[in-house]
Amino acid sequence: MSSPALPVSGSARLHGLDALRAAAILLVFAYHYQVFVSGQPTFGWLSEIGWAGVDLFFVLSGYLIANQLMGGMARGGQLSLPRFYGRRLLRTLPNFYVVLALYWLFPQVMGGREPPPLWRFLTFTQNITLMPGTAFSHAWSLCIEEQFYLVLPAVLLLGASLRQHRRALAWSSIVVLTLAAILWRDHLWTLYGTLDPTAGYYPHLYYGSLARLDEFLPGVAVALLKHGHPKAWSALMARPRMLLAIGLAATLGMLTAMLHGYYIDGYGFGRAMSAWGYSALAWSFALMVLAAQAPRGVLARVEVPGAQALARWSFALYLTHKPIAYALAKPLAAWGMTRQSGAMTVIIGIACLLGGWLLYRAVERPFLQLRDRWIPSQFTASTRATTAGQRSPQHA
Repeated sequence: MSSPALPVSGSARLHGLDALRAAAILLVFAYHYQVFVSGQPTFGWLSEIGWAGVDLFFVLSGYLIANQLMGGMARGGQLSLPRFYGRRLLRTLPNFYVVLALYWLFPQVMGGREPPPLWRFLTFTQNITLMPGTAFSHAWSLCIEEQFYLVLPAVLLLGASLRQHRRALAWSSIVVLTLAAILWRDHLWTLYGTLDPTAGYYPHLYYGSLARLDEFLPGVAVALLKHGHPKAWSALMARPRMLLAIGLAATLGMLTAMLHGYYIDGYGFGRAMSAWGYSALAWSFALMVLAAQAPRGVLARVEVPGAQALARWSFALYLTHKPIAYALAKPLAAWGMTRQSGAMTVIIGIACLLGGWLLYRAVERPFLQLRDRWIPSQFTASTRATTAGQRSPQHA
């Protein structure tokens, strides 16, 4: 979603991160199309497991922001929290506020449902005890991302001030926080796992901050490995085939497990997949992020047609695809198209692409340019590469 700029390796573009982000937004679209338009798995099993696209976004966001911050600090930059948050707000708010305004000005067109109070969107707390089916409900993941971005820079500054045993403390924190999230989800499952998901599981577990924030940690771990253990990183980057094989096996294994064990008809949400499944899925995605970094690997070298554009527009696409699909489904059905028809799928898919592209070109890109002009760096020290990690051509 609203991740920071994608990194580059020297002058060569690594296409793997573009492909992963494109996959994430396509998964989300496939899932939402089934839920809000067709009522059936239009894209097969991808529709049924498409909600995992958000989990992939979380991992990518964790890596990209941690990579920027750790890289700049390793080069001697002094992180400025005001500058970081200033850049972050200019990255997120323009797109978000435009779509939010459309929901308030044209509620019937955008979804026809009652939204939560406005202050919850403005404070990025809309996800807390969110009831499914409300207007602009898919902004819940953006709220969790912004909560993560609020905390991580301050934690990194605190860790840098400790100096001794920083790497050990960082790895220990990742392990402890992951285990704590698993235990918390397990506890929530005992309360809500087999009850009505609308009133229990979704508001408290699926949308809950404490139940989902650990999914950023695998991405942070990849960045920590890169900047904290350069020898190990170099050794891994020299084995791209092994990384890709392990990443694919882990990802496909977890997606299969989630597909068959996450929600069980007549029972409710599976305990194992609800407790440790989210974490395991995120760590499997992190292995794919790791594989995407290997300069000689297939993911890094081969450009998937259209992936770069989808990656660049992904934040705008995420915000706009659901209301566009909703707005078009009824009139297309009135013109004789069935909600399960291929023609409706193609029309809505193209419209969603155009809507995301328009928001990106008219709002997001101009504000990214203003951001880089007004706040060119989130570091105050003048180092040789302070801004290299955030002003690459691969804006998210």
